[in-house]
Amino acid sequence: MKTIKKHKFGNVYAYELGYSAVGRPLMTVNCYVVGDILIDTGQSHMSRAVLDIVKAHKISAVLLTHHHEDHSGNAAVIKKAFDIPIQAHSLTIDKMKDSYKIFPYQHWVWGATTPVRLDSFIPDFYEHENLKFQLIHAPGHSKDHSVFLEVNHGWLFSGDLYLGDRIKYFRADEKIEEQIASIRNVLSYEFDSLYCSHNPRPINGKRYLAAKLQFLEDFYGNVSILADHGLDEKKIMRQLQLKEQRMIKLICFGNVSMRNMVRSVITAHKN
Repeated sequence: MKTIKKHKFGNVYAYELGYSAVGRPLMTVNCYVVGDILIDTGQSHMSRAVLDIVKAHKISAVLLTHHHEDHSGNAAVIKKAFDIPIQAHSLTIDKMKDSYKIFPYQHWVWGATTPVRLDSFIPDFYEHENLKFQLIHAPGHSKDHSVFLEVNHGWLFSGDLYLGDRIKYFRADEKIEEQIASIRNVLSYEFDSLYCSHNPRPINGKRYLAAKLQFLEDFYGNVSILADHGLDEKKIMRQLQLKEQRMIKLICFGNVSMRNMVRSVITAHKN
């Protein structure tokens, strides 16, 4: 089953894309179009729809927030079909020039990412007509994760920096201390609209991101206190009444879980 929903937030278009081999999509992802610029390319399972979006809006350039397959899955097919620049942080460029392994659930939900030669985001700002984008490196969700701030209108295209005020799991490679530092840094910039790839907040976006920061800081503090008292991951989860999303953990072979969040705090706190 494939789903395509078009949302309009003023001059920003969001294309919400979902795919599932059986039943309703487990998770959808948004690609954003502003002017003739596309931010992120969606999952490769939805390549035909994304190519139609690029064609319909006469896209002249693409900006990628990071290499994960639900964000970069169609970069290669867009490059091949339209030969337009696809700009990203240098770490994203390095990651995507070669193939890399992903879990079976990632193949199932999103589809693989094809290696592609991306273009460097060289200037401090990418300017096009009345748009002015600033790339801000914001690691933690991934090493290469970045956000794009459109400074003329106060739009933050935040990739996976936000997701929600209170999150329920981490990927195994996420680092909570880096996420906290990244959110603090991004909050020092001026913006109102928060265009998250999975949970857009077009109004009062800065407030929502600040709520996420408060949650992570509180979580870090509570877990680290118990770790200092010698409690292990299992006991910390029991003490704080933290619940696993068991179906998510099972489907993802443990690569996504609440325990990963707890483990990230313990690892960071030891260092």
